[in-house]
Amino acid sequence: MKKFPLFIFLLLFTVFISFGAGTALGASGLISSSSAQVNLANQNPDAARPGEPVELTVSVQNVGNTALKDITVTVNPEYPFSKVSGESLKKTVSYLNARQNNDDAAVLKFKLMTDANASEGTYNIDITTTAKESGSSSSTTTTTKTVQLEVRGKEYAQIVTINKANIDMAKEEPLEFIITNTGNSPLKNMVVSWKDPKGVILPVYSDNTKYIKYLEPSQSVTIAYSVMADVNANPGLYTLDINLSFEDYESREKIIQTTAGLFVGGETDFDVSFSESSAGEISLSVANIGNNIAYSVKVSVPDQDGYRVSGSSSTIVGNLEKGDYTIASFNVAGTQGAEGNVGDKSGSSKGENVTSSTDSSPLKVQIEYTDAKGERITVNKEVKLGITSGTMAVQKARGGSTSSSLSSYLLYIIVIGLVGAGIFMYQRRKQTAKK
Repeated sequence: MKKFPLFIFLLLFTVFISFGAGTALGASGLISSSSAQVNLANQNPDAARPGEPVELTVSVQNVGNTALKDITVTVNPEYPFSKVSGESLKKTVSYLNARQNNDDAAVLKFKLMTDANASEGTYNIDITTTAKESGSSSSTTTTTKTVQLEVRGKEYAQIVTINKANIDMAKEEPLEFIITNTGNSPLKNMVVSWKDPKGVILPVYSDNTKYIKYLEPSQSVTIAYSVMADVNANPGLYTLDINLSFEDYESREKIIQTTAGLFVGGETDFDVSFSESSAGEISLSVANIGNNIAYSVKVSVPDQDGYRVSGSSSTIVGNLEKGDYTIASFNVAGTQGAEGNVGDKSGSSKGENVTSSTDSSPLKVQIEYTDAKGERITVNKEVKLGITSGTMAVQKARGGSTSSSLSSYLLYIIVIGLVGAGIFMYQRRKQTAKK
């Protein structure tokens, strides 16, 4: 009996084992006669962005032993993804040969919209495939593949608030910007700067640039400056150009530019002093000692204890530039008695002179004006009249001497007349005696 060579025996044994294993795998269902395999080939962009569409490229491949027909691929989006208007979520492939490799796979593209408020992270999405076997049985098979899509948060920042609406001239003022990360991703290496194109508003103690290393989504940070406006500037609204730059997740610089308005020119102040007094009329010197113009200035002496105004209690002096002054006059009478007692309001001339005494209360004066923003402002001042008691006595004496002077004058005329008549009679009798 001739013996088989060893290599032939080994070859037959390998074929037998392979056939048996294939039969066993087929019986267990691990390799079916037809199988549609779906894979996510590409995502554009690589990470979906909130509020923007994302395109999915899907490959469909028949890895089974039987050809497939009428293949339908359906994408089932869930939050944060949704259907894009005009784009279909279901696409078909008419035929796929058996035992395809990657180069033979069908390629389908789908578009989905990413929710604008989506948070950064990885999300699952299901892709369902149905297909019919190309044969007499025409049985339908359905498979579902779950793929993962990455969402990258959106980087965005904005200035939510500025702590001031207006600043005064030539006065150091704090100015604060509140920067808020309104996106869904952290912001890195932020640089904030601002500039007044007209050069009226400038920072002091520092330059106009601030640096923020890191800012989480929904977090805010306050950027503080000290600023000053030029004393010679015209009052009005000035523009601040604000620049924000930061790095995105790909370390590329992004710039956000915005503008804000700041009003230059606020309220002003006044100095009021006693100027002179004559026959019951006082004159007050009113000066604008602030840095802003005052429009439509009105000076008034309000009702108050110790003084009474006869005639008009208000006078309009017009506009006062910074550094200007004007004179306002009023008929003011004091309501203190000769002994300095308050309360004599009988209306007689006694004890009613404005120049009462050094112990009299200050005269209250009210100044109303319109500022550069068009708002009406009221300023209250007090003025010490500063007249001595001696002066008061002289003025009181002069004020009460009218009737007594007239009587003395008449008496003087009568006396002279009588003396003259006596002299005349004496001369006449003398002449008669001589005759």
